[in-house]
Amino acid sequence: MSSDRGTTYRPLTSGPEQATWPEPTLPTGRRVPSAPRERKPVLAALAVLLVAGGALGAGFLVTQNAKRVAAIEIVTQVSEGQQIPQSAMQRVQVAAGTGVNYVPWSEASQVARFYAANAIPPGTLLNGAMVIRASGVTVGKDVLGLALKDGQLPGNLQISDHIDIYDVAGASGNCPGRPGIALTRNAVVVAIAVPAASSGSGAADNVVVALNPADAGPVACSASNGSVGVAILPSGGKSGSAG
Repeated sequence: MSSDRGTTYRPLTSGPEQATWPEPTLPTGRRVPSAPRERKPVLAALAVLLVAGGALGAGFLVTQNAKRVAAIEIVTQVSEGQQIPQSAMQRVQVAAGTGVNYVPWSEASQVARFYAANAIPPGTLLNGAMVIRASGVTVGKDVLGLALKDGQLPGNLQISDHIDIYDVAGASGNCPGRPGIALTRNAVVVAIAVPAASSGSGAADNVVVALNPADAGPVACSASNGSVGVAILPSGGKSGSAG
């Protein structure tokens, strides 16, 4: 028995019961590919040049720092006006091309002929401005070396002290002078060499003084006979002048 009902197709409607279909989307994490950026060859070349220049500069500095030269360092106190002794100098290595002023070690023997323009403390790298050809305290003076023993000079005698030198034994050895008379006044100590401990208790200190030329003979004569005494002027006499 056939049915009167035929197969009826219901069209999709836009009624309220109609489901809303979502719009298709890309998988999570994917982005629409963008157009490739335009490369800037000028900037890239500049960056390469900067990197290369920095590497070359660093290499130059390393090379320069690797170059070292021998220089003079002062290792013991040198007083103003003192002739610079060889024993006060030592060889040190310094970097070349750094702009630091120094005196080459090869000039050490020449430096020993010069005087300190100002006091030079230990640990100082010597430069040309620190030395002078002639000391102000020796200009117009005789420079005399004296071998003095304990009892002839104060234990606190220092370089640049101003001193009086007295005859303490009279005209011994046909030397001019009388006991207690000053053989020279206001002389200046320019160097002191203390003997090594191994030399024994009778060893003499070598004291170099600048004094009036007219007094050099009497002082040298009396000192050779061991008949001089040294007195330091008040406060070392540093405010005075050798004369």
